[in-house]
Amino acid sequence: MAEETKHQAARVDGLSLLVVGSALFLLTGMVWAVIAPRALMDFRPAYFTARCLLEHRDPYNPSEMLRAYAEAGQARPHESAGDRMLETRNEYLPSELPWTVPLALLPFAAAQALWAVLIGAAFTLAAFLMWRQSSATPRLAGGLLCILLVSSPSLMAFGNPSALAVSLCAIAAWCFVSERWPWAGIFCLAAALCVKPHTVGFVWLYFLLAGGRLRRRALQTLAVTAVVGGAGLLWVSAVAPHWLAELRTNLAAFTAHGAMNDPGPATGGGRGIHMITDLQVIFSFLWDDPRFYNLASLLVCAPLFAVWAWAALRARASRQHAWLGLAAVSALTMLPLYHRQYDAKLILLTVPACALLAAERGRAGRWAVGLTTLAFVLNGDWIWAALDGLLPRYHLDSLGPHVNLIAFPVHLSLLALGCFYLAVFARRVSQERLAPAAVG
Repeated sequence: MAEETKHQAARVDGLSLLVVGSALFLLTGMVWAVIAPRALMDFRPAYFTARCLLEHRDPYNPSEMLRAYAEAGQARPHESAGDRMLETRNEYLPSELPWTVPLALLPFAAAQALWAVLIGAAFTLAAFLMWRQSSATPRLAGGLLCILLVSSPSLMAFGNPSALAVSLCAIAAWCFVSERWPWAGIFCLAAALCVKPHTVGFVWLYFLLAGGRLRRRALQTLAVTAVVGGAGLLWVSAVAPHWLAELRTNLAAFTAHGAMNDPGPATGGGRGIHMITDLQVIFSFLWDDPRFYNLASLLVCAPLFAVWAWAALRARASRQHAWLGLAAVSALTMLPLYHRQYDAKLILLTVPACALLAAERGRAGRWAVGLTTLAFVLNGDWIWAALDGLLPRYHLDSLGPHVNLIAFPVHLSLLALGCFYLAVFARRVSQERLAPAAVG
């Protein structure tokens, strides 16, 4: 009875921490979305590409996009060149558009408000479901999620589609692993794949490799993704037959030397809130040549993903294995390809695995708590907002590109987090497979 009372008290404490974190996330996100000069900036291109498609215009043509802004009264003649590029050069696949077209049927102000509400609700629900899966140590899980929520208001404030994709991916993971609401999970993961395939693709791959009912869910998700994404592809191809060449041009503009998606020292978006998280950022300081830093990142990540795939294929079906495998890939997937900190909120998936390890009260649990907490803090908003305010004050911007070295702990924390959960996952799968032989 005493143990049951203590556990109930821990659940109440953990839920209280989660509620506090959710309230602060929603409050600060809404306030930031109202007062920030570039509030919901990333929603504008998502909305107007869909409007272009509805009006039978090319959503990959910057001139058509500019015309759509002007006709809606949303043109900004004095905006920076970077903001103009962000708003007019579509870098998303056609599979995204079927999911944003319904919003484009609404007036811009109403659609913008609804988008912020959807992100806030989805991320809060995803955090709650991760807490539900962490019943072994509810107080710890509540504390970790409180840290993550409090440090993530920019998800609502900037409105990048990745915020919704990551949230839907986490909701789908809960549905599949807990075996509840499977069709809701299929819908959520299909939407996430259509919007951000390079962010959530390895989560889908885990379910495919895991076999059994999880593989069935992965294949069902793939079927829905193919139908909806295929419809988007056919629609875009009919309106803009040269969309693929235009997409390549847009991507090249974003990744040119010194542009906002360039991972090198001269990048326009390498430090601060929403910094680039991939390993190319680190390797580019050794040699700022895409042929070098892309290959170096691949050489580091490929063996890690190979071990992860082997463990996912060999693991016996269990919730513990599922959450360990998802925890490992949620961090590792941020490293080989272009990602930003809003994508890195996918490490939300580490909370159930961290709770499971902490409940064992061993060394692995202590490492899990330390590394997960560190990654949550370093990938949060407030620490980088404060640093960006302090750097000019102490004239550290005079260091030029080398000031971006201050962001390296973010990339290294994700690498350490992914390697740790991968090591635990692979070791436990190996021990489990060797156990029958040892008994024999």
